[in-house]
Amino acid sequence: MRRVPGTRDVIDYRARIQVAQKDMGISDRLLGKKNVNGKPRIDTVEPAAALPGGEIRIIGSGLRPHELRRPKVQFGELEGAVVISSDQFLVARVPEGAHSGPVIVDANGHASNPHDIRVAVTIAENLHPVTNPALDLEGNIYVTFSGSRGQKVPVAIYKVDTNYNVKPFLAEMMNATSIAFDREGQMYVSSRYDGTVYRVAPNGTMSAFAEGMGVATGLAFDREQNLYVGDRSGTIFKISRDRQIFVFATLEASVSAYHLAFSPAGSLYVSGPTTSSFDAVYEVDPHGRVSVFYRGLGRPQGLAFDVDGNLYVAASLRGKRGIVRVTPEKQASLVVAGQNVVGLAFAPGRAAVLATSNAIHHLSWDIQGFPLLPVEEAAY
Repeated sequence: MRRVPGTRDVIDYRARIQVAQKDMGISDRLLGKKNVNGKPRIDTVEPAAALPGGEIRIIGSGLRPHELRRPKVQFGELEGAVVISSDQFLVARVPEGAHSGPVIVDANGHASNPHDIRVAVTIAENLHPVTNPALDLEGNIYVTFSGSRGQKVPVAIYKVDTNYNVKPFLAEMMNATSIAFDREGQMYVSSRYDGTVYRVAPNGTMSAFAEGMGVATGLAFDREQNLYVGDRSGTIFKISRDRQIFVFATLEASVSAYHLAFSPAGSLYVSGPTTSSFDAVYEVDPHGRVSVFYRGLGRPQGLAFDVDGNLYVAASLRGKRGIVRVTPEKQASLVVAGQNVVGLAFAPGRAAVLATSNAIHHLSWDIQGFPLLPVEEAAY
């Protein structure tokens, strides 16, 4: 005789469904709960800043319309694409042309409360940066058109002035990679093509400063104005002011580049993407001793610090790409959402210049960057 399912069977079935949901990472929040009053409310937006094309998570209640229809998400007058939605959260993509301001969710014919989000503004396109942009003492931005390995491009470095006018700055360099300024405002540029670090004058003329740097990529100056060069093959070189060259540290080789930055405490931090999707940022103390500072990032690239010692990395965190902040206590969170981000540089006036693989963007941000140049000169 066929057994008729009873209450116990139903309870057991529900329990098995809950276990399966847990194993698959599906929560009540993802499945959504019934929206009883139909009026959406936004409690928070994560992260609170984004590039156009970046995906933000809106958390609240009543965010999914009845009958499983998609809600509408408005960034000012522009509508963003909804990637996934439930009653208590949704993921939306910031549309091209969006600006900083309120985001609103429309569901069941009702508009939510507005919640502000900061959106970066594109200031120069048709570029090819592979790491951080650089700023001089006057606030002008310098960014590379690096090209593929061995590619000769018409302009290797562009200058973007404080009015965002873009002009060619340097032509005669193959695969310009990283740019750094010393305390006097002198520019240095690495070439991953010939392993040379060049010194570049304000008029764009250049001369070799150090040769034989392997696949020269990241550059950074310490407090004593020694220059550090990352050879992605596995070596960090230290070049003194009188051009003496030392092997400062050795690391796992990178498939693309080493990216360097000094913390306010004086340690050197290094990222270098490998074939792993669970890469590390390394800390190198003043004696050249290497330790893992944080592991768990996807393709970590350009680095920068704020005045409180928080590290910012162009990377992916748990599958989400943008700018990741890692606190001194090694707590990581995505603070800017964006695709193809390769680097950043803090700018005067609590702002940042973000570099993607083909453009640079300005983000007004309530974060004080750690100045790479003397505070009184850089006007941070």
